[in-house]
Amino acid sequence: MKLVRFLIDNVVYRGRLEADRIIPLDGTGAEQSYSLADVRLLAPVSPTKVVAIGLNYRDHAEEVRLPIPEEPLLFIKPPSSVIGPEEPILMPPQSARVDYEAELAVVIGKQARRVPRDRAAEHILGYTCLNDVTARDLQKRDGQWTRAKGFDTFCPIGPWVETEVDPSDLAIELYLNGERKQASRTSMLIFPVDRLVEFVSSVMTLEPGDIIATGTTSGIGPMKAGDSVEVRIEGIGSLNNPVNTVNA
Repeated sequence: MKLVRFLIDNVVYRGRLEADRIIPLDGTGAEQSYSLADVRLLAPVSPTKVVAIGLNYRDHAEEVRLPIPEEPLLFIKPPSSVIGPEEPILMPPQSARVDYEAELAVVIGKQARRVPRDRAAEHILGYTCLNDVTARDLQKRDGQWTRAKGFDTFCPIGPWVETEVDPSDLAIELYLNGERKQASRTSMLIFPVDRLVEFVSSVMTLEPGDIIATGTTSGIGPMKAGDSVEVRIEGIGSLNNPVNTVNA
């Protein structure tokens, strides 16, 4: 099942996507189905937090010349960084290099606190695409990642939550202006999804709609205003965003 949030006449609704039609979910107030072409898709969830994982693909850790972590490396992207499909990523004037990072996102469906690994699936609603946009120069300058990864628009997610996909071995790719820049499989994750749910929920309570961004693979690189960036994940879909300047 593909779960969406969408906008009609400035009202936000929730629904499920069947072929090219959106069927509103009970209690949303919408009374009819809608063509996907006639609505504006929003970020499929509105998280209280996005918990991201650093260096969770061996090839990416090698790419940036950092050691393989012994346990998941956590950082937070604020809710204000979240945008949906086709919304512009805005290049902040403070940074001279802003990079793309394609990632599989885990969407929490039920409150999770100290969840054992063998029960992680009970707390997962589904999965979506995520771009962990990063001001690379600021990341290096600051020595920690909050500013570099926390700008408004630096967390595109979508286009929907897929509830019926096995996350263990999915192709994940990123295309910049139609050219493939990143390509791997989720089977290459150092810490898989169930281990991440266990670890993160041992640190902080995860609420419904919260996201765990599972990390990016090698091939990271810069974007510029006027570019178009696309994250594709097998079995889920494609997340597209244009790149603009803040004043565009």
